[in-house]
Amino acid sequence: MFSIIDHTEPDFSRAALLTIDVQRDFVLPGAQAEIVGSEDVVPGIMKLLGAFREAGKPVIHIVRLYQPDGSNVDLCRRELVRSGKSIVLPGSEGAELLTELLPEPDVKLDCSLLLAGGIQEIGSDEVVIYKPRWGAFFQTSLEQHLAGLEVNTVVISGCNFPNCP
Repeated sequence: MFSIIDHTEPDFSRAALLTIDVQRDFVLPGAQAEIVGSEDVVPGIMKLLGAFREAGKPVIHIVRLYQPDGSNVDLCRRELVRSGKSIVLPGSEGAELLTELLPEPDVKLDCSLLLAGGIQEIGSDEVVIYKPRWGAFFQTSLEQHLAGLEVNTVVISGCNFPNCP
């Protein structure tokens, strides 16, 4: 007979790591939308990244990109962006992932691809997916991507619980 544990226990042989909104505008001190304390959790995220990369397990970086007109900005930040504040603006340095997270230091986001719903490969078993709202599964290809990799366990990391991750 099966127990609930048989269906809910993590299966690290089929796991993927998600990093969510670990972008410069949200993390770096003095950045446009700095979330105080975010920089303190980066070392922990780096340990997870190192372990997943070393094991050859998938890593998916989920990012936000806000259009300058505010059309795709969450309601709580929409007026701020419409009034001229530049937060995770496509093509800006603030929209980029933290350098520490990158598999290679010269990797840049392909914002056109991401905003069009594409998946950007940035390394071996490592991709970036844009999310149009707070939920990484809402109107994204994340679920399909994970299913294609036969992932059944997701490890989630980020900086601002419960908002970003």
